Amino acid sequence: AEAVAQGYREKMASMSKLSIMDIWYEQVPWESVIANTGDVELQKRRADQLKKAKKRTIQLYYFPKLVETGGESYKIKDNPPLIFHPDVDDTKFYKSIEESLKNYRSTLQWDKQRLFDRYKLVDFAIKVVGIGSVGTTCGILLFLAPDDEPLLLQAKEARPSVLEAYAGKSAFDNNGERVVAGQRIMQSASDIFLGWTKSEEGKDFYVRQLRDTKVKLEPQLWDAKEMVDIAKLQGQVLARAHARSGDAAVISGYLGNSDEFDKAIGQFAIAYADQTEKDYAALSAAVASGRIKAATIQADD
Repeated sequence: AEAVAQGYREKMASMSKLSIMDIWYEQVPWESVIANTGDVELQKRRADQLKKAKKRTIQLYYFPKLVETGGESYKIKDNPPLIFHPDVDDTKFYKSIEESLKNYRSTLQWDKQRLFDRYKLVDFAIKVVGIGSVGTTCGILLFLAPDDEPLLLQAKEARPSVLEAYAGKSAFDNNGERVVAGQRIMQSASDIFLGWTKSEEGKDFYVRQLRDTKVKLEPQLWDAKEMVDIAKLQGQVLARAHARSGDAAVISGYLGNSDEFDKAIGQFAIAYADQTEKDYAALSAAVASGRIKAATIQADD
C-alpha cells in the first residue's frame, strides 16, 4: 500500500508539469510493464499472456464458451447458478428489453449507433455478479449480425454512489450515465459500446462489451521487488485517472514531496487488513454455527 501511494504521489508530481492535452493523452501501456520486468522468464511469460489475450476475441474464444447452437438458432448457455434464463413471459419481457436497448442506443456516439444497428438481439440471460456488485442485477445480451458474427454485451445495474450521503446528489439523473461518465474521463481507452439505459422497473444500467482483453498478473510468481514495482504501477495508473478528472497541480501540492502521505496510507492499509481478518473470522464462525447459510461455487475463467 505504501508503494502504491508512492507511485501515485510521484506520478501526480510529474503530471502536474504537463499540459492539459498531454495529461489527457497520457497512457500506461502494458508493453511498458513487460519491458520493465526484471525477471527474464516472467517477462517472456507476460509477453506471451498479452499475445494470447489479444487473440481472445468474442467470436473465436468467448462465443463457443458462452453460446450454444441448435441448427440455425443460437442461445446463451445456462450455467446455474452463475448464468441462467429468467422464468418470465418471453414476449413481454423481450419487448421491455428492446425498449431499454432503444434508450441505450441513443447514448452511443452517432457512428457507434450505425455499428450497433448491424446487430440483432437474439437472447438474454441473467449473470450472477462478483462480490463488488453483489445484490445488483446483471444481464448478458447476445446479438448477431446477418453473417452470424456475434456481439455479447453486459448490462449491469448502477445504484446511487455511496458518496452521495456526503457529497450530495449526483449531477446525473441516471446512475448508469454517472458510471459511464466516470469511466470515460478516467480510462485512456473506453469500450466503444459503453452506454447506459433504464429498465421498465426504473432500474439504472450501464452497458458494455462482456469481455475485454485481460491479462492475469499472477502475483505468486513475483519476488519482493516485482511486487513493489507493480504496486507503484497501480498507483501511477490511478494518478493518471485523477489527473484527467481533477487538477494534477493542486493534488500534487496537497501530497507534498515527502513520504508522509505514503506512510499514512500504509498504516491505514495495515489497520484495514487487521479489521478484514476479524470480519472474516466472525463470518466463518457464523457459518460454522449455522447462523448464516453459505455455498461455494466455482466461477468460470
